[in-house]
Amino acid sequence: MNGVDLSRVHLRALHSFQPQELHVAKAHRQVASLSNESSPSTSRVQEKGELFSIFSFLSWKDSNGLGSGFGFLLVSSQHRLLHLHAMEINHLLILAIIASSLFSIMAGKVDSLESVPDLEKAMYLTIDGYPCVRLLNLSGEIGCANPGRGKVVAPIVRFKNADEKLARSSAVLVSLDEMKNFFLRVSKDLNFAQKVAGVLVESKAVVQNDLPGLQRFSPVEKFPQAEFAPYQKPSYEWNPAGSGIMWDRYNFPVFLLSKNSTLIIQEGSVWSSLPPINVSSLKPPKPIILVVTSLDSASFFRDKSLGADSPLSGMISLLAAVDALSHIDGVNELRKQLVFVVFTGEAWGYLGSRRFLAELDMGSDVVSGLNITLIEQVLEIGSVGKGSREGATNFFAHVVGESSGAKEMLNALQGACDSLGSERIKIKVANNSNPGIPPSSLMTFIRKNLSASGVVLEEFNSAFMNNFYHSHLDDSSNVNSTSIVAAASLVARTLLVLAAGDSQSSTPVLNSIKINVSLVEELVGCLLNCEPGLSCGLVKDFITPSSICPNHYVGVFLGPPSALLYPAYVDDTSRFVWNFLADRTSIPTDNSSSCTGECSNPGEVCIRPERDGKGICVISTTRYVPAYSTRLKFEAESWHVLPANASDPMGMVDPIWTESFWDTISLRVYTVQSSAYDRFILLGGVAVTIAAYIAIIAARAFFTKALKHD
Repeated sequence: MNGVDLSRVHLRALHSFQPQELHVAKAHRQVASLSNESSPSTSRVQEKGELFSIFSFLSWKDSNGLGSGFGFLLVSSQHRLLHLHAMEINHLLILAIIASSLFSIMAGKVDSLESVPDLEKAMYLTIDGYPCVRLLNLSGEIGCANPGRGKVVAPIVRFKNADEKLARSSAVLVSLDEMKNFFLRVSKDLNFAQKVAGVLVESKAVVQNDLPGLQRFSPVEKFPQAEFAPYQKPSYEWNPAGSGIMWDRYNFPVFLLSKNSTLIIQEGSVWSSLPPINVSSLKPPKPIILVVTSLDSASFFRDKSLGADSPLSGMISLLAAVDALSHIDGVNELRKQLVFVVFTGEAWGYLGSRRFLAELDMGSDVVSGLNITLIEQVLEIGSVGKGSREGATNFFAHVVGESSGAKEMLNALQGACDSLGSERIKIKVANNSNPGIPPSSLMTFIRKNLSASGVVLEEFNSAFMNNFYHSHLDDSSNVNSTSIVAAASLVARTLLVLAAGDSQSSTPVLNSIKINVSLVEELVGCLLNCEPGLSCGLVKDFITPSSICPNHYVGVFLGPPSALLYPAYVDDTSRFVWNFLADRTSIPTDNSSSCTGECSNPGEVCIRPERDGKGICVISTTRYVPAYSTRLKFEAESWHVLPANASDPMGMVDPIWTESFWDTISLRVYTVQSSAYDRFILLGGVAVTIAAYIAIIAARAFFTKALKHD
């Protein structure tokens, strides 16, 4: 998609070295208007300057007011030597030797430097950070950049409270608990915002409710994506913690420092069916129960979007439920067809669910075997990672309408709950006073005016329990596996009741459904942590991940959308989910053959093709559906924006998101000594210089006299 070019953020050294000073050369970008035919523009940051000016760094004093680097000494000594250029070369060599000895004694051991890269490594330290980036849509921009400026020199100051003033242009160090107040102040106070040169946000190991100021932090709205809701109640607060700061535009760079510094792409929605759908069967097709969840999240910092509770807890519950159902005998005899869909792009205008329904309307190959008229019931698994607290696990069913299908789903949920035989797990119907269902993919189905009944299973009643919704703080510490296991048990048993009918879903049959607790715990470790992260055995059994740390930001298309089984742009998590579902919902073939990507027989798919390059062909109905706006069309090697269509109410309000172009955004540090230490070194150098000069004059006089005497 066409947009802007956001050149790499550079943090460069200048000669005006000062303690606690941040040197920022912020990203210069140009915006191309996004219309029916827009084209990307490019910009580049010049890499010019005198000695050391091309190196990227931040500089500040450590906790003791001292630093460990000697780059300042080299620069300073260079200037001092230049001032002494009139002296004879032998004098300079002697001075250099003496000065070097003095610096070695006073500054400690210094590693030998044999090249400019060695010098760079000695001077600069690359630190991990997560940038806030610029995103665009039809009506404007959000996120962070630095339009029209090359480099900025500013002292680092710590932001302490919302009333604090900045005396001059400054780079602001913000703690997590003050982040919300700071950005609200920036949005409301233009004079204050103009003095912000850049922002560094501290990272801390956050445990739920461990910091008073961080009991709630959600950078999105109080009613996320209210414009897409099928009811008009924009003032309702599903997300009380929401501040909306993520949706503003900031003309300065912002970095979230990693924990160590302070002390990629997902485009395919995945769907699968249990059992596999035989499109060539002469039997009448079964009515469909659609089970949906989402795998993408969002946050202020693009590459730190884990979404542990919202929505990954629901997706992990779905995977665990599918795993449990795959071990039940007689799935081919179920009265209804179970279809599982994992949407992506839901955080950005419900892209996945809208595209899925659009493909159903068109009857495209990616949804072959499905018919929109056969969908009778839709069960969505929302946020379920915080349902367990104080010894009890509570879930709430948010219902669409009062149809017989909806009542059947509620009865199935209650029956499944009763079969668990635990008074600690309860299912309740959400309050009638709620304006409607909470923000969820089910809104897309309601907007489509389908006759299907729908229920959203959530951990909350009238407002989000997740105080870190769409925040980088929504990590594994924000969920508990006990709640996810309970939700998976409830979902698996509910689906069997609905699909089999009451006569075939007796308590003994339901009790045979066992959730693999170890699988849930492993999925949490694989998908919500960097250790082990995507290098865990479960993930590597299916795919070869491109990175270790998971990130559930939706990403962008880099080319035309594709329905191939393994399009190059599908990210690690989506590929893993595809392979996992294909494996658990599959029927082994009589003669299993190896494969590298595709299978020759109809109805077969190739799973695990990335593992040693030898996959296995199995019978499974598991597909990718490219997730992008229904108002976008790829034609003639470019993306085009289609006119709004009144028959598509969600498309009418779709902002059509696109991403800027940028190089790798990085952050480096440069540590300098305190001014007192520098003055001491300078005075020492001056003293040594004077002493050396006097010694040279005296030695010269002595040798001259001795030579004359001889």
